[in-house]
Amino acid sequence: MRRKVYLDHAATTPIRPEALEAVVDVYKRAFGNSSSVHLFGQEARRVLEEAREEFAACVGARPEEIVFTGGGTESDNMAIRGVALAAREVGNHIITSATEHHAVLHCCQELEKEGFKVTYLPVDSRGLVDLDNLREAIREETI
Repeated sequence: MRRKVYLDHAATTPIRPEALEAVVDVYKRAFGNSSSVHLFGQEARRVLEEAREEFAACVGARPEEIVFTGGGTESDNMAIRGVALAAREVGNHIITSATEHHAVLHCCQELEKEGFKVTYLPVDSRGLVDLDNLREAIREETI
């Protein structure tokens, strides 16, 4: 019998039993749309805000600094585009590695269409960026 080995924990991992239990509990009691004004939505909003407060406390942040997303691609895009657009008056140059996840690369490519300049740094055989290359790539307009 062949044994299966899962090696893609960077993408997703098996859920811990405690986490699964918590998710099932929330889905049973707070399944409403948290943006809705009805009772079900209000309960979902309460649970969501409690989770936001708990998570913020765990990472030393304020609850309003915590943003929940649907996944990694959405998070990557929100972070990169958010910084790029917020800092556009300061500069328009972004540096990333050529081996980034496609969500990061695609976001940078879209920003290029909007006038941003992107430097894609190569990596060595171990997947590392040469710090001298990075230093050389930093410009006055790098954000």
